Parts: sequence; structure tokens; C-alpha cells
Amino acid sequence: MPCNTSLTSILKSCDNNTGGVTKFYIAPTEFVTGNTLSTGGTITAITMSGSSKFVEYEFNKNTANYVEEAAISLENGSTFYTTTVTLSIPRREVAKRNALSLIAAGQRDLKIILKDGNGLFWFVGYANSANLTGLGEGSGTAKGDGSKYSLTFLAEEPVMMYEVSAAAVASVI
Repeated sequence: MPCNTSLTSILKSCDNNTGGVTKFYIAPTEFVTGNTLSTGGTITAITMSGSSKFVEYEFNKNTANYVEEAAISLENGSTFYTTTVTLSIPRREVAKRNALSLIAAGQRDLKIILKDGNGLFWFVGYANSANLTGLGEGSGTAKGDGSKYSLTFLAEEPVMMYEVSAAAVASVI
């Protein structure tokens, strides 16, 4: 099918541009039963099964980020986007260990909502879900190292992440 869409300009913004992730919410894929996507590409509503909600994983400042990269094959005519989310959860303890075991068990499919440093929310794993692909760390060596868990989540999607309206997020957390 030919690409007959016209291009759109991208203008330089005068807004502050802050990096990092400030909030992280997660839910099993089977708990997310639907969503509403606006024509502009923003998720404006999320439906959950029963009284299910996304849960928050808290972390220290400057210890979480995401990278979204396109894999474009000119030879095969394919494009997909890989989103990698990493975060460190401070202080190893049994309650955190048990919570992390729940998302690691059975390579569970997950939906993730991130809030970035600019105050925007993003949905990770919209079509194909996200998975925990790395869980590590330990005690550190020096007292200043601290003990922690490092988590890596991966999603491979047919489109870039969708933005999520603040109202949609508020209804599921």
C-alpha cells in the first residue's frame, strides 16, 4: 500500500525539557480490558477488570529512564519500536522481593504507565505488552552504594508509545 500521507512540521519548543522518569505504574495485561485512543494519538480512557488498578513502584530521583528505538529494515519493509525501561528500587527487603517475584513469575505480560520529567504520561506495552527482562543488583561495596534492585522492562511494539491523559491515569491508579 503506498504512503500517501503528507508530512507534518516539527517546531522547536520554548518549554523546558527535563529528562528522566518520575513515576512508574504497572498492571498485569489481563487486568487492562480496554482503552480509548483519540485521533491525535493520546489514550484518553483506560478500562480495568473489576476493581483492579495499576500499582506504583517508588524509586529515588534520577534512577529511572526509558529508551525508545526504532528498528527499520529497508530490505524487509518492516518497522517496530523497542522500549526499554530501567529503574532502581532502593533497599532490598522481603516485601519488595515478594512483590518483584509476582511480576517475574511466568514471564508475565505487563502494561506500564510512566510519567516523564516533563510531566507527561506514556503507555508502554500498548499492543504487545511489556515484560520484565532483567532483575538484579545487590548490596553494593561501600556504605554509600546502598542496597537495591535494578529492573529492566522491554516492549516491542508496532508504533511508538502513546501519551496518556492525566485524567485517564488518575482513573486507574
